[in-house]
Amino acid sequence: MSIPQSGGGPIERYEQLAEYLESGCKPKDAWRIGTEHEKFGYCKDTLKPIPYEGERSVKAMLEGLQDRFGWEPVFEQEHIIGLELNGANISLEPGGQLELSGAPLTSIHETCDEVNEHLREVKSVADEIGVGFIGLGVAPTWTDEEMPQMPKGRYRLMTDYMDKVGALGKQMMYRTCTVQVNLDFASEADMVQKLRVALALQPVATALFANSPFLEGKPNGHKSWRSRIWRDLDPARTGMLPFVFEDGMGFERYVDYALDVPMYFVYRDGKYINALGQSFRDFLKGELPALPGEKPTLSDWADHLTTIFPEARIKKYMEMRGADGGPWRRLCALPALWVGLTYDQEALDAAWDLVKGFDADTREGLRVAASVDGLQGESHGVRLQDLARETVQIAQQGLASRAIPGAGGLIPDETHFLNALQESIDSGRTPADELLARYNGDWGGRLKPIFAEFSY
Repeated sequence: MSIPQSGGGPIERYEQLAEYLESGCKPKDAWRIGTEHEKFGYCKDTLKPIPYEGERSVKAMLEGLQDRFGWEPVFEQEHIIGLELNGANISLEPGGQLELSGAPLTSIHETCDEVNEHLREVKSVADEIGVGFIGLGVAPTWTDEEMPQMPKGRYRLMTDYMDKVGALGKQMMYRTCTVQVNLDFASEADMVQKLRVALALQPVATALFANSPFLEGKPNGHKSWRSRIWRDLDPARTGMLPFVFEDGMGFERYVDYALDVPMYFVYRDGKYINALGQSFRDFLKGELPALPGEKPTLSDWADHLTTIFPEARIKKYMEMRGADGGPWRRLCALPALWVGLTYDQEALDAAWDLVKGFDADTREGLRVAASVDGLQGESHGVRLQDLARETVQIAQQGLASRAIPGAGGLIPDETHFLNALQESIDSGRTPADELLARYNGDWGGRLKPIFAEFSY
């Protein structure tokens, strides 16, 4: 979840909304890679989620990282809710999941170094206070009632609203983790091509990274329950965005879509003002019931864009949102996949050629199939394992074309970061399949071993 945006002046013209998005356009040599990943913290003795306060807690983790590694604290009211350092930030999800939003970096080598350093820092603090962290798409054993609530006004508002618009919104907030990558675009046309490829191939990412087959202590019938949750959360702000594939797609069309998504809040003077279900279009006219007579700023617009949750979305950059949280190798593989597909024009064109014949039903069918069956899913004659094989081949070619070396030149390019995905494609097994095999095998139908064997 995002922190409040800042620095935007008043919106005086409707055109500023699209101009805000367009201002993210960058020349190719300025494109960067921003990787985000979330993880569940738990008490090692009880295997229960860590609370916000106490000796073994979210607050203790944040303060430990601050004191030991020089992170600067971020507060909401009197509560520490995050950290900042060198362009990166650590923030809290509603149930206390710890998220690293990485700095904008130039290569997957740098991204993986950042991931490894972060996990090393987290582990050093966590070990001292008896806490562990695990990367999964959904908490495997905990119920909603067991999850702590973080002291963030945004989350209190969202929690109250979720049951009104879908059945699984609170599960998303409190019991899921993801890994995603944020990428740049050069122009409106480049944004459109990348967003179409991102949405059409998001089911491939969901399948390859499927890592949430358990819920409340038993198998849930899906390889990615996290993906299942997003299908029953709030149809006004989720999904595969069929309009993106229509003629006339551009920044203005995305603005029209975003304006039709009901609001959550307005952030003023350190507080979240309830605007649940209200219209940003009314806000533009000074008719928002939550703030009568007041018109929005660009910061309000930026905040509103963070409350929209399709499978891929744009702000001043593009976010790939379809993957479950997981083991460290896949934390590096996710950005490698999307950078390979989208940061080389020949690869991007090949990826579009791969999916441009899909209709909306096929894309949605693949989304469902990836959630249920992972790489074994199929929709309208398209097998996800076959589609994933072609997709990863294109990504490998894209990374090879970038030819960015690592390890002081000893590694010629970034292609080896895709090895974990290639292994899944060759075997047909996702992380979820491995977990289910262990559950039905040497774990004897118990989930307690998952914490010892799959924590960072």
